[in-house]
Amino acid sequence: MWFFASLGVFARDIQQLIGMAMTALLFLTPIFFPATALPEDFRVWMYLNPLTLFVEQSRDVLVWGKVPAWAPLLLAYVAAIVLARLGYAWFQRTRKGFADVL
Repeated sequence: MWFFASLGVFARDIQQLIGMAMTALLFLTPIFFPATALPEDFRVWMYLNPLTLFVEQSRDVLVWGKVPAWAPLLLAYVAAIVLARLGYAWFQRTRKGFADVL
């Protein structure tokens, strides 16, 4: 989000795109149905949604009583930390120009 916040200062239309992207992610997350209910061709696209892993793991733990798959969760957390650090670095680099644009 730091990346998009910084980008939103320079490109004002990004705010509308982020709103539409978040709505699409919400509706494309398998909350009311398991991802395995989809055909195999669509399932690949479903797993590109970053929320799918967490919803599926939560369902497995809360509904089915399974132990979570730790490897994908660890990979997702590491990726989130790396992306957050990169976004923060980008924000710090570009914030000097905020006053000129605003």
